[in-house]
Amino acid sequence: MLEYNEIVERKFIVLDGTPYEVIDSHVFRKQQRKPVNATKLKNLISGKMTEQSFHVSEKVEEAEIDKKDVKFLFANKGEFWFCEINDPSKRFKIEEEMIGIGAKFMKTNAIISLLLFKEKIIGVKMPVKVELKVTEAQDATKGNTAQGATKSVTVETGATVFVPMFIKEGEIIRINTDTGEYSERVGNSF
Repeated sequence: MLEYNEIVERKFIVLDGTPYEVIDSHVFRKQQRKPVNATKLKNLISGKMTEQSFHVSEKVEEAEIDKKDVKFLFANKGEFWFCEINDPSKRFKIEEEMIGIGAKFMKTNAIISLLLFKEKIIGVKMPVKVELKVTEAQDATKGNTAQGATKSVTVETGATVFVPMFIKEGEIIRINTDTGEYSERVGNSF
């Protein structure tokens, strides 16, 4: 059980039998009253966000979220197929909605962590940053680049990303899987 002030970011809790991830928390005191922890929670099953306040006298159950590493095999029509790392014959699929924005940055044979609650898959934990090769990029054109001009490139997974003008085809770039944004240039693949 967690005390009201132990309900902080990146903790998993159970409310009404449903697992939630704490996205934000702020303990404050209104005038002469007792402290309150105002939190933003993400429902790990539906993905919906909610706000909940916890008072000094309240305790909440910490969710036991298990992680299991699996290997990504392929994607087909919104279905993403995985297998156990040591046993490729044990295959299963996960819908794109559960994976989120990071789905378009998964390479074949990438290792991904599944989040499990009571032996049921409730989410996918992608690496925060992935390195992908640029497969298609327009050449930079002369013009107004003082404001940090960007262009759209295609990476090896087929996703398009906005990058600075100096990125060329064949280079390896690092992408943040939470936001889908370019992070930095890593090097060349030649």
